[in-house]
Amino acid sequence: MTKEYTKEQLWKLYEKLPEELQEAIFAEETANSIWDICERNKVEQVSKAAKYTGWVLMGILPPEEFQETLEKELELKKEVAKKVAQEINRFVFYPVKPALEELYKMGVKSSEKPIEKQKTEAMPEEEKVPAPPRKDIYREPLT
Repeated sequence: MTKEYTKEQLWKLYEKLPEELQEAIFAEETANSIWDICERNKVEQVSKAAKYTGWVLMGILPPEEFQETLEKELELKKEVAKKVAQEINRFVFYPVKPALEELYKMGVKSSEKPIEKQKTEAMPEEEKVPAPPRKDIYREPLT
C-alpha cells in the first residue's frame, strides 16, 4: 500500500515546484494524455493513474518506480503497466524532462511526512558524511 498525503502536504510540495512542473500537473493536455493512454490500454482506474502521474511530477514518486506502482496499485498486468508507463513517460514526462531531472537530482526538500508509515531515518540528510573522492582508475595517463 502506498503512502497517503493530506491536501495541505501536497499543496506545500506543489508550491515549491518549478513553474513548468506546476503547469504540467494541471494542464488539460496532461489530463487528455492520461485519459487517452488509459482508454487505449483498457485501464479503468484513470483517476489513480493520474494520481501517480502527478506524484512523479511533484517529486513524490521516483520515475523508475512508476511502472511498479501502476502494477501494484492499479492491479495491472506487467505488460499493460509497462505500456502505460512508457506512454505516460513519452507524452507527459518527456516534455518536462529537464525540470523532472533537476527535481530528482536535488531531491524534494520537504519536512512533510506521509500520514502512514512515518519512520525516522537513522541519520538525517544533513548529517550524512559524503564518500571520500576516489582516484579515477579508468583514465589513461597523459604521458
